[in-house]
Amino acid sequence: MNFSKDYVGYLGRKTVKHLIDKNMIRTDHVALVNERVSAALLDEMTVEDRINDEVRLIMEAYQEEMRRTGASYQEMFKRIKQELARKYKAVL
Repeated sequence: MNFSKDYVGYLGRKTVKHLIDKNMIRTDHVALVNERVSAALLDEMTVEDRINDEVRLIMEAYQEEMRRTGASYQEMFKRIKQELARKYKAVL
């Protein structure tokens, strides 16, 4: 993730404030909405990191086979990442 958790929290608070100011949402529990929006943003922003971690685990398991066949690490990483993104219906 390219942003700090503090910045993501800031973005969440600003988003909620903007939505309330424009009368797009109404709430008596602003802090709770801020928390949930920030958590959702953080979850979305870390999807690629989680996919990359899973790709590394998969590649570690097939490391010997890749070495035998002469497969390119970068090419395999890209292919596996695309497959996992499709599996999880993630937009990267």
